[in-house]
Formats: sequence, C-alpha cells, structure tokens
Amino acid sequence: MKILHLVAGDLSGGAARGAYWLHLAQRALGIDSVLMISGQKDVADPSVVSCSGFHAQRLKKFFWDQLAARRLRAYPHRKPWIFNLGLSGFDITGTTQYREADLIHLHWITNMVNLRTLHKLDKPVVWTLRDMWPLTGGCHYAMDCERYRVGCGQCPQLASQREHDLSRRVAEKKKRSLPRNLRVVGISHWLSQCAQQSRVFGETAVQTITNNIDTEQFFPVDQAVARMALKLPANRKIILIGAQQLSDFYKGFDLFVTALRRLDNQDLHVLTFGRASSQELDAMGVDYTQLGFLSDAVSLRLAYSAADVFVAPSRMDAFGKTLGEAMACGTPAVCFDATGPKDVVVHQKTGYKAEPFSPESLAEGMQWVLNRPAAEREALRQQASEHARNTFAPALIAAQYQKLYQQMLEPNAAL
Repeated sequence: MKILHLVAGDLSGGAARGAYWLHLAQRALGIDSVLMISGQKDVADPSVVSCSGFHAQRLKKFFWDQLAARRLRAYPHRKPWIFNLGLSGFDITGTTQYREADLIHLHWITNMVNLRTLHKLDKPVVWTLRDMWPLTGGCHYAMDCERYRVGCGQCPQLASQREHDLSRRVAEKKKRSLPRNLRVVGISHWLSQCAQQSRVFGETAVQTITNNIDTEQFFPVDQAVARMALKLPANRKIILIGAQQLSDFYKGFDLFVTALRRLDNQDLHVLTFGRASSQELDAMGVDYTQLGFLSDAVSLRLAYSAADVFVAPSRMDAFGKTLGEAMACGTPAVCFDATGPKDVVVHQKTGYKAEPFSPESLAEGMQWVLNRPAAEREALRQQASEHARNTFAPALIAAQYQKLYQQMLEPNAAL
C-alpha cells in the first residue's frame, strides 16, 4: 500500500514530528509511505517532500491569506488566538505523490490543505486530529465553549453574538467539504469524544489511536551526566517546564507560576525550554535556567533527564507529547486530570494528575513527586520509562494505523 501523509510546517513542530515518527515506523513495517510538508525540508530523506516550492500556487495562497485576514477584521474584539478559516493552502491533488497514493493521511493541515482541496480528495482519507480545528468553526481549542456540537455560531473567540457568524459558515463549509471515504482518528479519548459530539464529524466514523513518541531518541540519560552537560546545579531539585511558546494561554504557564509560589523554593531550580520572555520567567520568583527553543532530540533528552519532575499545566491539549517524551526519559510528569494529558500520565505510577485547573492541586502534585523517598523516586522513573515504551512507541502505533488502512483499502482490493 502507498500512503501519503500531509502535515503543515517543517519537522520542528510537534505535530510534524509526530507524523514523521509515524511515517518512519510505517516504512520500517514495509509500507510505502511518503510524508509531504508545507515548510522547508531539513532532512536528507527522499521519502519526505515539501510543497513550499509550488511557486505557481504561492500567489493564490497569498490572495486567500489576505481574504481571510479581511474577513477576520470584521471582528475587531476577537481574542488574540489563532483562528483559521480553511481558505489558505496548496492544491496537492495534481502532484505525483497524490496520484500514486492509495490512501491520504491528513495530520495538522492548517494553511497547507484548504477546504476546497479537502473536498477534491477522491481517495480513502484518514484524518488524525492533532487539535480541535477540524471540528470547529475556526478555533484550534474551544476552551469552555461547546458550540462546535451545534455547528458553532455566537463564537466567544470572535466576540460574536450572532448565530450565523463567520464561525458558523466555516463549520458548515467543513462539513460539506469532507471526503466521501473518511475515517477520523483522535490522538486521545477526549479529542475523539469531542469529534463524535461535533456537528462536523457527528456522522463520521471516529476512533482513538494515541500519539507516538520516538522512544529510540527519548530514553533515560544518567541525571548527573545530563545536569553536567547542561551546567545545572547538581544538588537542587529541578522542575522542568517547556512548550514551543510557554506564554500561550492554552499551556497554562500562569497556573504553574501560581502553583510554584506555594512551594518552598529554597531548594528548587526551574529549567525551561521554549520561547518565553525574561519578564515572564522572572515572575516565577525562583532561580531558573532558560534553554530557549529546542528542536533537536539530544538537547531535549538531556533536559528531560536532568529534571526531577516535568510539569505540563495545559488548560487544554490534544495529547501532551512533552509529557510522553519526559516519561520516556524516565522523568515523572505532572499534569491536570483533563483533556488529552489525562490519557498520558498514570496517577502516582508515572507521575501525578492534579485537579483541573487548580494551582493548589498542581503544587501538591509537584510536591508529591519531589518528596518521594529515593527508592520510590527510582521506581517512578522506571515505571514512567517503561510505560512510555510499552504504550507510545512508534512501531506499536504504526501497526494500529496499518490495520486501519487495510480495513479502508480492502473493498478496493476486492474489486
């Protein structure tokens, strides 16, 4: 079988890395898989191609980008969060990779595959949901809003009171644009449930296949060695927090700062990765080391391994890949018992699940991990690493997708 994966951006993004690991694992299983990205290709891998060089389509994409911006300007009081109308993207149906594929596998496709192209897909399609955008009228996370169940309208992120607003029109267009032969996959049970309850996917088959973590790249490194390599204090308790954009409202950094103030910080050192200003980090009120944006697995592996606990205080997340990566490196993880992360952490076995979205409970979770006796801490580290390998390894996830592909392609094969 020939599979074409489509994912927006370059391979430094979280969704793209997840798709790439899956693609490599499928090739190891003997599947003829190709990964197409919309960003710059930075790997010497002929099975990865970029559509960023589609020069003839760039002018069209620029036009649709401008049209989307103009439509959003009609909502001047909207929240400063990403809101995508599905207008911009490339028509990949004319490419050799599309023509040769037996099945198309969509991942995070923002500004790569527009709704017009989505409607043109005439092959079996698997769509792995890596956030909520596919089932909403434009937002990537609905937060407290559940209007995606009725097809949006009165959108709080647009600050709209109108029933038939832009979000309603986008949601209805998405529903009309769905390919005929489509299976939807959520990377967490929470996201799958949201899809099943949505107007867009309410009549579409939905199942859950968890995200994968590259356990060949994320594995435990001796903590003392990792700290020495990163020039971190050897005898302090180190709390790690990280995301591509730490200040992103969804990521809950403000909740972490509040929780941190409830701890005795005399023996603490906070380690961070991702984009954040010095003012935001200074607000923590404790000694910290900022590693900045990390895109290579070696640096991330050292950061995870150096920490005593990893904290992901997300208000809403499709899965929580950093939690899985930390656990694969043998570091217990703390998150809220909600949305995607609740599938990743096993409470008091591989970390701690705090009461949503209580800073006090988050502080208790960090304290619980940090205050374990030495033998229990070591057991936690081993359990975290083993759970990640036995649950999220790409080979395991690739086999589940292979079974799904076979189910979808078998009727065609029978012909």
